[in-house]
Amino acid sequence: MMKKKIDALIVVEGKTDVQFLSNFIDAEFITTNGSDVPRETIEYVQNAATKKQVIVLTDPDSPGKRIRDILNQKIPNLNHVYVDKKSCIKNQKVGIAESNQEYILEILSDFETRKKENDKFQPLQMIDLYNLGLMGHPQSQKIRNSVMKNFKIGYGNAKTLLKRFNALKISYEDIEKEVKKQL
Repeated sequence: MMKKKIDALIVVEGKTDVQFLSNFIDAEFITTNGSDVPRETIEYVQNAATKKQVIVLTDPDSPGKRIRDILNQKIPNLNHVYVDKKSCIKNQKVGIAESNQEYILEILSDFETRKKENDKFQPLQMIDLYNLGLMGHPQSQKIRNSVMKNFKIGYGNAKTLLKRFNALKISYEDIEKEVKKQL
């Protein structure tokens, strides 16, 4: 099978993630070796981000979130790809390496498609989430969870959702279509 070529630096947590992903993805990988991201790793990613796309692909757990937060504080314009926790569990472990090839290629493909479509993106505001019924309404949490699952951006509250929509440049119109499916 041909490996998918991705011209980007992909940030993952550990060696097992790189071993798993490199079976079907041809890209440059860097590991954080846990949630205490070394200064040298941050400096390398900062430098790489000036020359190429950087994709953060961490586990759907609190250490994965911590890594994203650390990198976001130090490096602007990172691209985040989120995995659904239910799709990344094997042998009572949760992580990228516990996922499967088809799922990872699907979320990366979704990310690439959104990135191309949203070059003229207008950032969303909290009022947009309210207008879409994603906050401040009786069914908001249920709709928000479904929408986040369908966009494959993990779970969180309205503030988290807004940050992820804007980070991934997901348009108001695309969100509106997804919300209508939930009603």
